[in-house]
Order: sequence, then C-alpha cells, then structure tokens
Amino acid sequence: MSKNKPRDVQVYPIATDTRILRSRSWSRLRFEIEYALAKGTTANSYLIESDKNAIIDPPGETFTQIYLEALQQRFHLEDLDYVILGHVNPNRAATLKALLQIAPQITFVCSNPGAINLRGALENPDLQILVMRGDETLDLGNGHNLQFIPTPNPRYADQLCTYDPQTEVLYSDKLFGAHVCGDQVFDEGWEVYNEDRRYYFDCLMAPHARQVETALDKLVDYPVRMYATGHGPLVRYGLIDLTKAYREWSQQQTSADLRVALIYASAYGNTATLAQAIARGITKAGVAVESINCEFTEPEEIRAAVEKAAGFIIGSPTLGGHAPTPVQTALGIVLSTATNNKLAGAFGSFGWSGEAVDLIEGKLKDAGYRFGFDTIRVKFKPDDATLQLCEEAGTDFAQALKKARKVRSQSQPATTVEQAVGRIVGSLCVLTAKEGDRSSAMLASWVSQASFNPPGLTIAVAKDRAVETLTHTGNKFVLNILKEGNHLGLMKHFLKPFGPGQDRFADVAAQETESGSPILTDALAYLECSVQNRMESGDHWLVYATVESGKLLDTDGITAVHHRKSATHY
Repeated sequence: MSKNKPRDVQVYPIATDTRILRSRSWSRLRFEIEYALAKGTTANSYLIESDKNAIIDPPGETFTQIYLEALQQRFHLEDLDYVILGHVNPNRAATLKALLQIAPQITFVCSNPGAINLRGALENPDLQILVMRGDETLDLGNGHNLQFIPTPNPRYADQLCTYDPQTEVLYSDKLFGAHVCGDQVFDEGWEVYNEDRRYYFDCLMAPHARQVETALDKLVDYPVRMYATGHGPLVRYGLIDLTKAYREWSQQQTSADLRVALIYASAYGNTATLAQAIARGITKAGVAVESINCEFTEPEEIRAAVEKAAGFIIGSPTLGGHAPTPVQTALGIVLSTATNNKLAGAFGSFGWSGEAVDLIEGKLKDAGYRFGFDTIRVKFKPDDATLQLCEEAGTDFAQALKKARKVRSQSQPATTVEQAVGRIVGSLCVLTAKEGDRSSAMLASWVSQASFNPPGLTIAVAKDRAVETLTHTGNKFVLNILKEGNHLGLMKHFLKPFGPGQDRFADVAAQETESGSPILTDALAYLECSVQNRMESGDHWLVYATVESGKLLDTDGITAVHHRKSATHY
C-alpha cells in the first residue's frame, strides 16, 4: 500500500438498491491513538435508492469535496430524502453543511443525543430531524423498512446502528471496524484483518466494554448477513468469528479484577483523544478501564464506578478559565467517594490557559491522593509524541496498581515448575524501534530463530511494554544482540524504569538505520527486522519478523546469555 497515493472515493454495489462510497485515505488520517498503526483508513458512507432515498454516514471534512463529487456523478441530490447519522461529531459538520446547501429538503435521522449534537455542530436550531429512540422505523419502500438500534457509549453517547431487513445489512457505525485502507471492499480472507480489528477494539471499544456487551445483546435479535462498518472492509465472511471475538474481548475487560475509572469531558475532542490514549495504555497492561464522559453520565453512575475502581483519572478542557460544570460536579463526587488510598491521575487540554487541570490536580493533592503519573497538560491538539506519553502514562498507572496489589498479597516462593521453566536460556538483546516522533526500546531474552528462508526470528513482547505499539505487522525494528563482558551497563540502562515520553537513548551510544531505528554501537551485532505477523500468547505477543539486514560489530565477541532463577522473574 502506497502512503503517497491521493485520496479517492471507491463506489461499489453491496446489496439490493445499496452502494458504498468509501472515502479512502492511504496515509494516517489523524493524530489519534486508534490510527497509530498508520495503515490508512476508509470513511464508509452508504446510499440506499428506493421510493425514498437515504445516505448513511457522510464522511468528515477532509473528504467533503471528493465525496460530494463522487456522489453527484451517480445520484441527483435533489432526490435525496434522508441523511442517517450513526453519530455526530464536529468533524462531520462541513460535509453536512455542504449537503444542506445543495439539498435543503433533506431530513436528518439520528438518536436524541445526536439531534442535540447536530443542532450545535451546524449552529442551526431549525433543522428537519427525525429522532429514533429504538422503536421507530423508516420505510424507504421496496422492503427497505429501516430499524434503529441505539448503542451509546461514553465516547459516542449518540451512537445509533441501522438495520435494513430487506438486505439484512447492519450499518454498525463504530462497531466492528478497522483502520486499514485497500482495494478490497469485503473481508475475503478475513483473518488477515485480525490484528487490525483487535487493535481497533482495544483503542475504541475496550474502555466501553460494558456498553459493547449491551450493544451485542441488542444485535442478537437481528438476522444479519453483513456488518456495513464505519471504517475498513465490510464484515461478511468473518462475521460470526468477529462477533464472537467482540464478546470475548469485552468479557476479558468486564471480568478483570483491577479497574480504573477514567472520567472526562471534552469540548473539541482533544481531551477525549488524550483519554483514549491513556485508556489504551491501561488496558494493554491488563487492567480494565471504565470510561465515563461526565457530560452524559448520571452522578450515581460516576459514584458507583469510583467505588469499584482501584484508581481514578480525571480529565478536563479549560473553558473561559474554568473546568466545565460536569467536570466540577464529577470532581466533587470523587472527593466525597474515593478513599485517599486510591491512585489518582489528572490530565487535560486547553487553548490558552490550563486552569481546569490545575484545579483538579490541586484538589486531589490537598485531599492526600497519590498520583500514578505526572499531570498531563496539552496545548491545542496532541501530536504523536504526546499520544505516546499518554499511553505510557496509562501503562505506568496500571503497573502501579498491579504492584500495590502484589505487595498486599502474600508473596509465594517459586514452584519447581517455575524454577525449571526459568532455566530456559536465551540471548540477551535490546529491541529498538522508531516511527515518526515515537521511539522506544526494551531488554529482551525471549528470542529465537524461527526460519532459514527467509531468515526470521520470533520475539516475545509483553503487552504492557511501551515498545509493543511499534511491533505490529509492517513495523520495522532493530534487534541489538549484546556482548558478554560489556552487557551489564546496557542491561542496567534498559531495565531501569523510564517516565512517560522519556528518551530511552539519551545516555547510550547509538546510530540510526535508514528506517530510523537505533543501533546500539556497543552491541555484538544487530539485525534490522520487519514484522510479518503476531500471535497473542497470554500476557505477551509473539512477534515473527524477517531479517532484512544486519552486521556483526565485533568478530571476537560472544553472545551475552541471560540466566534466570524463575519463570516469574526477569
């Protein structure tokens, strides 16, 4: 896939009277954690032509012009009756305003929260809107009697799925998607998308696992033969497996014994973007997140979430020098509910000043709470480096909770099995990786050659490692093989705890490969590798990579080998 290809719109028939318009971005669309695999994405919109005509989910403003051109080449917009919105965000406003200028007769169809958001986004209180609460239908004729299923979650309180009984297509909005761009409209060979769909779930759905389970329960009643997703290939061949996977992944979250209450409000989406990155860091470390948008959550629900959580994190924008009223209310609930032995965190974004974040931090410190990471303050929109900092801060927070739990529980001596497994010997290496503004590294000893032709290796990467995000299919990394005799300094350096966003290479002799990954010049040898695939293995990912280049840096040195005493300790 070429990241330099121009954006375009792919139009394709997918069912009776139904076409998809896939607005394609071959490069990364936005600086949000969900796009971090940088495989591009598609913004999927749908056109149903019958006695009445409807568009479902027009794309955001970066696609407005090419989308409308593609649409008008195939359809007369004066014949458009309805625009159905799975969710409303400010990013869609430009496209919707442009549609209204060309076709002022249209009626918008959305959920009740969506109607409120829509009037605000378009700055127009007099829009023609049909509100769908779950019982109403919309008859387009010829059997296209559309049904609507509200599937709200804290990030998208207005989310609405649409079901067409004539074609048995479920327009699933954010559910079941993937951020990957290509020519394939459907998911033939669907297993190739497993990694992308799992990553998408972990970023967007895991913090809302309880609401995802509720949505799945609602969708069981509908005979669906295809998920018409908001992003990526349509789900037809892997539908049963993906539905089952969503259920399993959600249950992993809801059954976790450690959880964090992540409470926030977001004026322009920036604070929500930070919250998503922090949540990703927490969940990848094996701790569940209960994400709470306090603008749409009842006080009692906030109180219950804080009581159940081992820690809490509060995020806020700054509006007019203050925290929004819902954040102030939530902060009051937290202070009156959470005992001060619970771990705390604060973050926020702002335009000119950050008083809201200072207020939250000050109140929590005055109440005696211990912080799981340094308070995060972000001016305007976050970039890649900021998102990495947020993800690593979330992981640090989760690891602090797990460490406290471990200290409280009585330590047990290693069993003979653990001692025996610990005797498996591996070479001592440092994996280094860089992509754009993000870089990271980890000490590794679970490394093994896996193939001769092409030369390949496997390496086990713990899910909570910061570098894990840079070891997905298509990523490149360098495996630096350490040398017996001088390995202790490098081992000590890369074993020490790094703060979120801290440069791992500040005090290390290193140079970069063409792809940007650091080579440790004091290593015995290095191999530049390209990730081919990954397999989930308990609390690790088993990464298979092929070797593209390498060099022996010291012809007389021997490989440093790591001896462990137990399978449960490094």
